[in-house]
Amino acid sequence: MMFHHEAIWAIAALTTAGVMIQPFRIAEWVWAVIGAVLLVVTGLIPVSMAGTGILKGGDVYLFLTGMMLLSETARANGLFDWIATWAVNHAAGSTPRLFTLVYLAGVVVTTFMSNDATAVVLTPAVLAVATKAKADPLPLLFACALIANAASFVLPVSNPANLVLYAGALPALGSWMASFALPSLMAIVTTYLVLRLMERKHLRQECASQVEPMSLTVGGRAALAGIVLTAILLVTISAFDCPLGPPTALAGIATALGVSALARRSPLTLVREISWGVLPLVAGLFVLVEAIDSTGLIGEIALLLRSAVQSDPTGAAFGSGALLAFVSNLMNNLPAGLIASEAVAQAHPPRLVIDNLLIGVDLGPNLSVTGSLATILWLQVIRRGGEEVGFLQFLKVGAVAMPVALFTALGARLLMG
Repeated sequence: MMFHHEAIWAIAALTTAGVMIQPFRIAEWVWAVIGAVLLVVTGLIPVSMAGTGILKGGDVYLFLTGMMLLSETARANGLFDWIATWAVNHAAGSTPRLFTLVYLAGVVVTTFMSNDATAVVLTPAVLAVATKAKADPLPLLFACALIANAASFVLPVSNPANLVLYAGALPALGSWMASFALPSLMAIVTTYLVLRLMERKHLRQECASQVEPMSLTVGGRAALAGIVLTAILLVTISAFDCPLGPPTALAGIATALGVSALARRSPLTLVREISWGVLPLVAGLFVLVEAIDSTGLIGEIALLLRSAVQSDPTGAAFGSGALLAFVSNLMNNLPAGLIASEAVAQAHPPRLVIDNLLIGVDLGPNLSVTGSLATILWLQVIRRGGEEVGFLQFLKVGAVAMPVALFTALGARLLMG
């Protein structure tokens, strides 16, 4: 039995390493699928257990599908180029002002549409902004990556990891705001200040003051309307504590079909351009966590959490949130959040502990480029646009920005009681 457990842990560790490092330039999702398949074909877990793990991710798959459809519809119909033109002209030749506009846009997109939307919707627009403004893209791209996580607990819809940690039973909107309004504000402000300080040399460079204005096409206007209506829909649904996946998928499908009809384009073109690998990536990670749970490891974590809470509730809340933040960078915050969710279900800690765990799983990934699904998506988008940010290059920024924002946000949540 011990060998059985060690084999599961070894496959889980190797799979996670493959997802993060991508040896031989093999895509992240391939490693996740290989790991899940290995667990089944070696008899380490039954097919039924793998199926249970895959089905647990249903809401997340639907949520991501809707967001990717919205993003590709917007990109294909020129919405990103229009946003880029507007931002450059309003920055009026000031690179710091352009940086601030991009950051604020990231706050809005993440808050109302999720951190993954910031990665796949806003980042292409920012690349277009940098090109039009003839500005150094690096600080603008870092703004996208870091705000995608820093603002990801403003609302329940701001991060799919929120769905995961609360196991689909999200607190009502009023209760959520009471817990996270101040911590979110502190995370957003401190991340901005740290990033602005660290990128000050790049931000001293000049950028174009004006570019030729462009009008938004009918398809672009329809895509914008679809995104706005989807944001309103998700905020409304979250207020009633309902699943977010199905309405997001339906909104994305409706927007893609409607805009394609208006623009007289085939929706299949949009479908072909989407990076669908993110879905098997998530499914594979769900299977891995299900396998890890079968070893009893999560039960041991739950016992430790329960003991810590009984000894010192406040210390347990702060310490568990901080620990989960750093662990999220060793194994990606999605499986880390899944494990934390299972541990919470078994330990039944107070709400303060769960809230701080959520802050940790949302903010922690700002340390490294492989910490969250949103940052992996962001990396894919900038590579597609011809840019590259290495692991150490990201870590140099994240090693300062993440701890400052994390400890400030955790402290703010403890102050709120």
